[in-house]
Amino acid sequence: MTPDDFDDVIIEIWPDVWPAFNVIRAMSTQWRTGMSGPTGLDYGCLSQVMDWVGVESKATVFDDIRHMESVALSVIHKRSK
Repeated sequence: MTPDDFDDVIIEIWPDVWPAFNVIRAMSTQWRTGMSGPTGLDYGCLSQVMDWVGVESKATVFDDIRHMESVALSVIHKRSK
């Protein structure tokens, strides 16, 4: 990625999704990729990453991660068209 891949928009992270943000940021190198680009996060290491960043409610954070992943994939694939 290059700086041109990023928008110049500042995004506020709400406190209730801060744990999920920390996890998805830590998982930034854990994307599975196929011929058409990223297909999703590698969930094999997700539980360990949640432990490392101190997640207390894994079920809630997992739901948030899945939503963030879905939105990220739609943005990634929209840009690749």
